[in-house]
Amino acid sequence: MDKELIIVGDRVLIEPDGDEECTDSGLYLPQGVKEKEKVHRGRIVKIGPGYPIPDPTALEIEPWQTPKFEKKYFPLQAKEGDYCIFLRNAGIEIEFKKKKYVVVPHSAILVLLRDKEKI
Repeated sequence: MDKELIIVGDRVLIEPDGDEECTDSGLYLPQGVKEKEKVHRGRIVKIGPGYPIPDPTALEIEPWQTPKFEKKYFPLQAKEGDYCIFLRNAGIEIEFKKKKYVVVPHSAILVLLRDKEKI
């Protein structure tokens, strides 16, 4: 059975880069920052739906009633395929289908690099 990762809320799934000092796109992490491993780089593979918007009618209905409000989310700024610099200590490492990924909250992303054609 084929399985799929589903990212929830404001989380972002990132495929981290190797230990290169400079990327093809020209992003460079200084040696001091790299040694402390506070920030890392990677490609965004998947994003969650965003920040949940609370149901404005939740206080008006009884607990046994079905809410009439559809779940809505405030979208994230990051997009699949973006290259990013993120705070490593805010992330959780996972392995899926023999590949290593990092799941971070959207707020842990410091910089996004996106092709102008995709904007």
